Amino acid sequence: MGSTIKRMIHNLFDIEPKERMKLFFLSLLYFLVVGAYTITRDLKSSIFLGTVGKEYIPWVKVISMIMLVPAIFFYSRLVDKIRRYQLLMFYSILFGVANLIFAYYIGHPKIGILNTNAQPDRLFGWLFYFFVEGYSPFVVSVFWALANSVNSPQEAKKNYGFMVAGSKFGGMVSAALAWYIFNLSSQLVHPYLTHVAAHQIILVISTLFLALVPIVALLFIRTVPGHLLHGYEAAYQLEKHKQRSASKPSIFSGLEMFVKYPYVLGIFGMVFFYETISTVLGYLRLGAAEAGAESISDVSKVLFEIAFKAHFVGFIISLIGTQALLSRLGTRICLMLIPLSMGGILFYLIFETSPQALRNAFVIFTALNYAFLAPVRESLYLPTIKEIKFKSKSWIDAFGSKFAKTAGSMFNVFASKMGAGYMLPTYSFFFAVVICLWFSVAFLLGRRFEQVIVNNEVIGAEEEK
Repeated sequence: MGSTIKRMIHNLFDIEPKERMKLFFLSLLYFLVVGAYTITRDLKSSIFLGTVGKEYIPWVKVISMIMLVPAIFFYSRLVDKIRRYQLLMFYSILFGVANLIFAYYIGHPKIGILNTNAQPDRLFGWLFYFFVEGYSPFVVSVFWALANSVNSPQEAKKNYGFMVAGSKFGGMVSAALAWYIFNLSSQLVHPYLTHVAAHQIILVISTLFLALVPIVALLFIRTVPGHLLHGYEAAYQLEKHKQRSASKPSIFSGLEMFVKYPYVLGIFGMVFFYETISTVLGYLRLGAAEAGAESISDVSKVLFEIAFKAHFVGFIISLIGTQALLSRLGTRICLMLIPLSMGGILFYLIFETSPQALRNAFVIFTALNYAFLAPVRESLYLPTIKEIKFKSKSWIDAFGSKFAKTAGSMFNVFASKMGAGYMLPTYSFFFAVVICLWFSVAFLLGRRFEQVIVNNEVIGAEEEK
């Protein structure tokens, strides 16, 4: 362990001071973004359970996919109008303000969670879920698009592990705060800290995280030298040429890339297979969290406990494993390791079906996604044009991701109708098919990525000619 820490410190200080400054600001931005997201992501589930009901979760995922489409078109127009860092600032402010609005209505006696009568016509539960579903494609995704546009493949291998570690620490801090606050509210230690106040307080904490994002983004742009913000040089030069040619952008260009480039479709596949399995496991996790819970706060407390553990495990993985694996094995091998490692977790879960085993599996599954899968998958955007980095990515992280969640939700509906004797073979067959397809896509995508980097190509370059 000591030698591992020494190697990490050596790798960190082996970076040039100005590049280290860039890494610091990106890590701090990711710390704030994930810290805010961790709170809202798990609240959406507990609030929806308490206001609408668990049986409607598969349907809210389907509807949220449709609701996000116009938002993506608006985002695509913004990409062409404002700078990369300004996108992150805009959406951080927008979601921060929305947080405060929802925090206020949570305490409303009829609209909010004081009304414990769960009904499908409780509009507040639906709207809050739709709002949180937009956080990933319009805040987390925008951060990654910014990071991918200012880092080269070599920098990604060296630095993405440290950057992800910063985000995991942010998730640990916010999840621990939320977990602690819900513990206090459930113990009735403070008379004014009701379960309603607990939900309001942590939404305000999320807003405070988001309020710091525009400040750090401005410092990042004004402090880091411009030549360190080029990213993948071939793509940067191509973008400069496009600006001079003044070609008219299209809001549909991100979607068009799916049809034109199998590489982009491959990235979609990496997201789709993870989100499909995650949705199936997440539904089972909610059932385990709801069992024995007496209030929405009890459900939230369990979810934040799981979130804290997932971020802690992810923090360890990102510090010790991500940078080492990317540097030594390369992107192609790491891509293939992802479905294999996820398959191992599912294999364990098939033979160990207790509620605690389910929680453990979900913790490790989520930790591997954020600490290993996400940085490896995001590095695939490095040798692409702006339309793919921002517009195609928004479709993948919003519509594509939600489409995967819809598929997972439909499987949950199907599996719930199966008899107890058919549950194990049904889940086993489903997981086996998904993992095999996932591995095939990872193999082909990794091979193409290596060819692009070796040949100094840019995916989507034909669009600029």
